[in-house]
Amino acid sequence: MATSEKPLKTWGVIIQMKYRTLGKTGLKVSLLSLGSGGTRQLGQDSQMDQKSQTILVHKALSLGINMIDTSAQYGNSEAILGTALNGIKRDRYLLCTKWYCSNKPDPIKSPKLLIKSVETSLSKLNTDYIDIMMFHGPLANEYGRILDSCYPILNSLKEKGKIRFIGLSTRFKEDHAQLVAELAVKNNPELFDVIMLKYGILNQYAATTIMPLAIKHNIGIMNMAVIREKLPNKDLLEKLIKKWKNEGLISKDGLKDKNPLDWLIKDDVDSIISAGYKFAADHPAVSTVITGTADIKHLESNINALSKPVLKSHDSIKLKNLFGEIIEYA
Repeated sequence: MATSEKPLKTWGVIIQMKYRTLGKTGLKVSLLSLGSGGTRQLGQDSQMDQKSQTILVHKALSLGINMIDTSAQYGNSEAILGTALNGIKRDRYLLCTKWYCSNKPDPIKSPKLLIKSVETSLSKLNTDYIDIMMFHGPLANEYGRILDSCYPILNSLKEKGKIRFIGLSTRFKEDHAQLVAELAVKNNPELFDVIMLKYGILNQYAATTIMPLAIKHNIGIMNMAVIREKLPNKDLLEKLIKKWKNEGLISKDGLKDKNPLDWLIKDDVDSIISAGYKFAADHPAVSTVITGTADIKHLESNINALSKPVLKSHDSIKLKNLFGEIIEYA
């Protein structure tokens, strides 16, 4: 995975934006991507106005971010981005959006709706093509039907130039082991260009099988929700560590009961959040880490954390020994 850098100056501090190659796509992507999902959804949770949202997007681009992640499921995010990006040269940014294929009681929506979803996304995003189109969070028991009935449609849209690359994202809250991604990289690596999954300090299981196979087959990895949701919350983190100790998942004396991960804060690691971003980027399979902040200072802080995207080697090893085999959404 090739890496390059672009120096940027903000608040009087030089920030180095790094770029990596997104697997077989060959795309050079910023190590930090701007996400429009999660709880913030480009500030939709706090009724941020379009002007402020546009300022946020433009700031992200000026800081060197070139990958923007969205979905038809993220409220009005696609339309917000379409407005914010109006007038900006299309080669300055990359767009990843998704189609949520599950539909109760029928497990998979009609494949015809996929065509409509892509056309709607193109219109809202104000673009002629989508760089990466993903199946949004299918579960393992839905995977076969997606391949049979939905993938051919997405592939035909790729042939028509409506989309450039095909991927899928995991639904980690329900599928803690992210088995759908394992099915994709094990059984059909030639079909998928990009996988979006969750890998972080408290959620490392993807590194056991999925990520090594992604490297083997040159499938790009976009890493999402790396901080969400217990890591930055002191009370939730302490409760989780206590729970894992009681369940025998980590040793009783492996970590302190209070502030269990504060030993990570030192040198260029100024917070648990900073440690979380560094750890999430410090895997050879990861091409980009998605941040869902709607706050410019937080955005700059996250970019700064990834200007040196590694923890101390012994700290990283300790985290892997502590949490590497745990399969639980955290």
